[in-house]
Amino acid sequence: MVNVGLWVRVQAKPGRERDLAEFLTGARSVVEDEPETVAWFAVQLDESTFAIFDAFPDDAGRRAHLVGGVGKALADKGPELLREPPSIVYVDVLASKLPGRA
Repeated sequence: MVNVGLWVRVQAKPGRERDLAEFLTGARSVVEDEPETVAWFAVQLDESTFAIFDAFPDDAGRRAHLVGGVGKALADKGPELLREPPSIVYVDVLASKLPGRA
């Protein structure tokens, strides 16, 4: 069951759109090793705007994710790839449908 999530919006620096897309695509392998990250999506909203949505059973899982590999990698690569700091919104999940989960 998922109860909480994150919506993280990021804006690529001009000319770095492809690099940011590749970074986000590669980040999937990092969250595979996070058992409390129940769902994780990297999406492209327009040419230079991307977002990550992820969901967790509780706040402990969400906190663990924020200090985990993707968060650290984004902090390291952010100045190179991002126009501005990520916009991070903490959300409550009202309803969900995930494969293999009730």
